[in-house]
Amino acid sequence: MDLFNLYPALTVLTFWPLAAALLLAPIKSDLLVRQTTLVISLIEVVLAIPLLGFKSQAGFQFLEVIPWVEGWGLTYALGVDGISILMIWLSILMLPLCVLCSWTYIGRRVKEFHVCLLLMTTACVGVFSALDLVLFYVFWEALLIPMYLMIAVWGGDQKRYASIKFFIYTLAGSTLLLVAIVALRLEGGTFFIPDLMSKTFSFRFQYWIFLAFFLAFAIKVPMFPFHTWLPAAHVQAPSAGSVILAAVLLKMGTYGFLRFSLPLTPAASAYFAPMMIAISVASILYGGAVALGQSDVKKLIAYSSVAHMGFVTLGIFLFSQAGVNGAIFQMLNHGVITGAMFMLVGAVYERSHSREIVKNLGLGKYLPHFMFFWGLFGLASFGFPGTNGFVGEFMVIMAAFQESLCLGLLVIPGALLAAAYILKVTLKMAWGQPASPQGRNWLDLKKKEWAYLVVPAFLVIYLGLAPTGLLNLITPSVKDALATFEAKKNLVNLIQVSSPTGRPQGLIIEEDLSPEAPSASERVPEEGK
Repeated sequence: MDLFNLYPALTVLTFWPLAAALLLAPIKSDLLVRQTTLVISLIEVVLAIPLLGFKSQAGFQFLEVIPWVEGWGLTYALGVDGISILMIWLSILMLPLCVLCSWTYIGRRVKEFHVCLLLMTTACVGVFSALDLVLFYVFWEALLIPMYLMIAVWGGDQKRYASIKFFIYTLAGSTLLLVAIVALRLEGGTFFIPDLMSKTFSFRFQYWIFLAFFLAFAIKVPMFPFHTWLPAAHVQAPSAGSVILAAVLLKMGTYGFLRFSLPLTPAASAYFAPMMIAISVASILYGGAVALGQSDVKKLIAYSSVAHMGFVTLGIFLFSQAGVNGAIFQMLNHGVITGAMFMLVGAVYERSHSREIVKNLGLGKYLPHFMFFWGLFGLASFGFPGTNGFVGEFMVIMAAFQESLCLGLLVIPGALLAAAYILKVTLKMAWGQPASPQGRNWLDLKKKEWAYLVVPAFLVIYLGLAPTGLLNLITPSVKDALATFEAKKNLVNLIQVSSPTGRPQGLIIEEDLSPEAPSASERVPEEGK
């Protein structure tokens, strides 16, 4: 018996935080609530050990498929591949770090706050492992409630405005996602994602499904110009809320493009690729330019996220091995780096009670260890060689140059802007002249702050110097996804050309992609001869 398949790992990882949240109900002491949640989060990490048995091969692994509501065609189906495994690890890793960075930051309704953290972890793991569209949608929507509460209850002075804006934007995207799911069920006859991936839909159907997916996922990323909810949500959210928002929630949008848009609507994805590339470049340049002018550190990091996620969507819609590999790797890198930077902002806010740069000057003299970590994560943020941020960004830029010299040249200013705004704020915070001498009384990093900063710091250096291991994990799944994407796109284009009206007449063409039959990539050339 395989040691890594002794129990349903994905089900346990998904629902352990939800079940464990019940353990907090009878606890009266805030300190005991924090300690219990930390233990729960560490158990979640231990329970994820079987996922280390993930094999570097295409296809879904750790599959769990159980009939759910057979009359409606619903299936309780979980599984992971190279596209989702890194996001599950990231979601699990962030839970104990969020508990630690909230230890003194959250002083009221402590129990409710930690319940929200656990619920978000359940939803995050569920989103990245669900292989049924309805199950995916349930987890997607479930994430909205605790995140809304985290902003609305524990947020800053303008928390009401930020929480309502976040709720309206994401709910609008979720509604369009639901429309696409219903349409796929009506045309594809199933909610089971692998089965839907084995079908080829008509271009006209793909066209409208892609647009619904685009709006739902672009809001979540967020892509320009759907980004306006993000700075307000980041600024008003508590540190842990900002960490989860940046590290995990934003990745749900890019994961959606990879999991649904490319395999289910390949022809439409290729058709809209120029638009997606243009919006991605706009996000990179706009996010960097606006970040350069920010005086609030949290807003600066929020707008930098718009730029960094622009690199991710750009890599995805270049449809190349280097681009998609770089995009997935950058999803992980951005989560680690930006999550750590929001933790640092929370740490300095507890000392200065301000996120304004001018209120946090000269920290290099009084908080040298703090500035060491800030400098490390700042270098990684703008892709300094030797850090994890360099690897993913370099792969995407390389893919952009392979696609077009002009495209590559358009992206370069985005990288330069990232260096400009990070170095600008770092120089001021490290060596700027403090407005008042109060910083002299601040203590440098505490033990718990060291605990939650050392982990991402290790990942920044390790993944920057030795990225091959993780790249080898994701490469087979990416190769398989791109091969199927090309085959199905070519098949739809072939039918379009052969159709008297220029459009395929049938709404759906079923393809047998079972292991016994040749794959689409093998059969399409024969059919085209």
